[in-house]
Amino acid sequence: MSVEQTQDIGGGDETPAEGVTTMAAAAASYPVAPGHRLNVRSGPGTGYSVVRVLSEGARVRINCQTTGTWVSGPYGSSNVWDNIGSGEYVSDAYIYTGSDGYVAPRC
Repeated sequence: MSVEQTQDIGGGDETPAEGVTTMAAAAASYPVAPGHRLNVRSGPGTGYSVVRVLSEGARVRINCQTTGTWVSGPYGSSNVWDNIGSGEYVSDAYIYTGSDGYVAPRC
């Protein structure tokens, strides 16, 4: 299923969208850039408070993605932020997803 199709499903009935999102999130986890500890923020930008720090070698499951502050990291410059939990966001510029675009539904 493409990201575009997943986004379309997310706009409808809550039950099917929830199942698709849960299955997609459970299917893949993505590594934090090697040699980096990564700040997890309360919102999609560097102006939000740090709620915790991911250790080197951590992997994350991306629930959804949204736009926020532009960040330059090991995987380029990006304004995409990955939601990895309730009130937890990391810059996609530090997560190896294998894509410059979205790999999860938009938040």
